Amino acid sequence: MIEFSHVSKVYRGVRALDDVSFTVEAGSVTGFLGPNGAGKSTALRILTGLSRATSGSATVLGRPYAELDCPGSQVGTLLDAGAQHPGRTGREILILGAMTLGLPRSRVDEVLDLVGLTGREAKRTFGGYSLGMRQRLGIGHALLGRPRALVLDEPANGLDPQGIRWMRGLLRDLAGSGCAVLLSSHLLHEVEQVADHIVMIGRGRVLARGTVDELSRGRSLEQTFLELTANADRSAA
Repeated sequence: MIEFSHVSKVYRGVRALDDVSFTVEAGSVTGFLGPNGAGKSTALRILTGLSRATSGSATVLGRPYAELDCPGSQVGTLLDAGAQHPGRTGREILILGAMTLGLPRSRVDEVLDLVGLTGREAKRTFGGYSLGMRQRLGIGHALLGRPRALVLDEPANGLDPQGIRWMRGLLRDLAGSGCAVLLSSHLLHEVEQVADHIVMIGRGRVLARGTVDELSRGRSLEQTFLELTANADRSAA
């Protein structure tokens, strides 16, 4: 469903990604982990057509994102929860998204209910939203088209414990329905709870990939992460 094949990206002589390869299968959640500056966001931007790889390819549903027919209805994305007009209400933002995808307005009410935003909250302008509300709205926007693949960059930022638990259940339900979910997060414990597979990246290179059990071998995911990224952490550098 999602495939990175030998993806490299060079910015002004700096190699942000170096021969990155991994796949995300249908019906699974893959946690994409790494320190700040590891290349996670660059990889997700390349996958969703916002940046070009220097070499290699990143595809969704077997094709580059830009070549998909109505990509927003096939791939749901949340790369920046704050990237909305502050003067629009949450409902207006979702209505515009639904119109763009050719969906009925009834889908907006379904999505608001799915992400737990009340009618009163939906009438508030985006500029007055808390970070957690912005994350819920962003996830809702990503789910408007009932996508077959979902790409989320730090979706749990700003969510309270109840919100994190809700998101965990939502992602497992989506995977159970056959959706391929690629999740970037710094919340290692939560990733450990929800992910089927893990890809760890550091300084642009894949350090490890496999199931949680394969990588941890009886240790916590946090211990494994810290050991593998010790030489790739910006503070260590």
